[in-house]
Amino acid sequence: MIPSNVSNIDIIVLAIWAAIFLYLAFKFIQAICLVPTKSAYVVERLGKYRCTLEAGFHVLLPFFDRVAFIQDLKEETIDVPPQECFSKDEVNVEVDGVIYIQVVDSLKASYGITDYRFAAMQLAQTTTRSVIGTLDLDRTFEERDIISAKVVEVLDKAGETWGIRVHRYEIKNLTPPLTVKNAMELQVNAEREKRAILAKSLGDKASRINRSEGQMREMINISEGEKQRRINSAEGRAEEIIAIATATSNAISKVAQAIEQPGGNQAIHMQLNQQYLDKMAGLSQQSRKIILPANLLDFDAWLATLGTEISSSN
Repeated sequence: MIPSNVSNIDIIVLAIWAAIFLYLAFKFIQAICLVPTKSAYVVERLGKYRCTLEAGFHVLLPFFDRVAFIQDLKEETIDVPPQECFSKDEVNVEVDGVIYIQVVDSLKASYGITDYRFAAMQLAQTTTRSVIGTLDLDRTFEERDIISAKVVEVLDKAGETWGIRVHRYEIKNLTPPLTVKNAMELQVNAEREKRAILAKSLGDKASRINRSEGQMREMINISEGEKQRRINSAEGRAEEIIAIATATSNAISKVAQAIEQPGGNQAIHMQLNQQYLDKMAGLSQQSRKIILPANLLDFDAWLATLGTEISSSN
């Protein structure tokens, strides 16, 4: 309820003063500034740079100071949209990537450039096109690190003026045309088949070498065994002959000793007669044809002749 003695003009004046009070209260409240961690507030006084507020509690001068820029000091990522680039061998490829940057000087980032994010993205695209233009298509897939390093180098030089630092640049996709992609797949398949054939041939070669070495060692072992067998057989025959000769010599010696004994001559004569008769008995087979001497039954004459021959040979 408005008192009856208050006029409309008083009401209007009161409303104006209330609005002024609320505006002043808002301005004083706005002058209280709380800066979060990893942030920087750039303050202007009457349109001119005054200071940069770091994390913490700050009070500004109402009506004169204002926060002109708020810079985030954390590392951030910026997607570089796909773009078409031509390689040195004039093949069109589509490239996109991502930049990792961080504001290190909030003053330069605020006044050194209008939009450092857009500028970094544009510079990354132009640098990527320039680097890919110096490489053949095959090298662009192999040397992504070179492309990334060159982009980071160029952005770092510009970042000194912009108040930013570029930590790295990564190429996400590098897509050639469909025809080139199909040709590359055929080339990769051919290389794989080539490696498979080479590996198979090397394995077959190693297998043949192993088999031949095994056969060679087997033949060597067989020959060595045959050699040893013949040596052993020859040594056995030699020992056998020596043993027979020794036994024969001993037998002859014993026979000679027996002959010198009394009655030894008659014993030998009788044994020879018996052997002679046994041999003569075997001549009765019909399948044999034998020419006999005239004095067949005169065994004593044979012995005398044999003794004469033995004496003459000695």
